[in-house]
Amino acid sequence: MIKNIESREDISLLVNTFYAKVRKDELLGPIFNGIITDWPTHLELLTDFWETNLLYKRKYFGNPMHAHVEVDKKCGNTINELHFGTWINLWLETINDLFEGEVAQIAINRARNMGTFLHLNIFNARTENAE
Repeated sequence: MIKNIESREDISLLVNTFYAKVRKDELLGPIFNGIITDWPTHLELLTDFWETNLLYKRKYFGNPMHAHVEVDKKCGNTINELHFGTWINLWLETINDLFEGEVAQIAINRARNMGTFLHLNIFNARTENAE
């Protein structure tokens, strides 16, 4: 049954379902599975991130921009727009399969904005490191 995103449990379902798809994805899976060594802990961290962003409960205190720049470095500076496009398409698919309503739309919009922001910052970091 499709419902609104209203609780940490809903966000946990979203995060766990989404990253199960990411881990199996031909393009994204090797990156995520090659970097993340403790999936349960990482999924909790991501649930904290999205709970902070969607339900306004301050649980996440990390720096996603720095983390993604480091992942790109570990991948030989090969992360590109296809990776971000695949990521957002899986996110949209997961939300549309599980949820509806205002918070679901906010999750879509924030993911799009975050993807653009991370993509630009990864490329800026490459330029700064090349100088």
